[in-house]
Amino acid sequence: MSASELIGKLEAALPIPTRVTPELQSTIRRGEASFVESATCNIKSLFDMGEEGGIVCELDLRMPAKEVALVSITHLRFDARLPLYRDITAYQKRRLKQIRRQRS
Repeated sequence: MSASELIGKLEAALPIPTRVTPELQSTIRRGEASFVESATCNIKSLFDMGEEGGIVCELDLRMPAKEVALVSITHLRFDARLPLYRDITAYQKRRLKQIRRQRS
């Protein structure tokens, strides 16, 4: 499944519950963004950043109106009971392999 096909399916299911990875959570805490600290949140919208950036998600982190959290879908974790779980994890695995190849 292509990124654009997955985005279409995900957009139809918005908002989507997700969890940020511990690494991402600590990065957000160190930043200047102020939000309700929770590992769980919802995806509000999605963007296709092409081969360079992959699928990027806007998260609802209950931040002030001027602040927006945009995160690669590879930094998110999903409940295995989510209907699109297999599609998302397959994309994440493919994307991570792509990134590793680009770095070497």
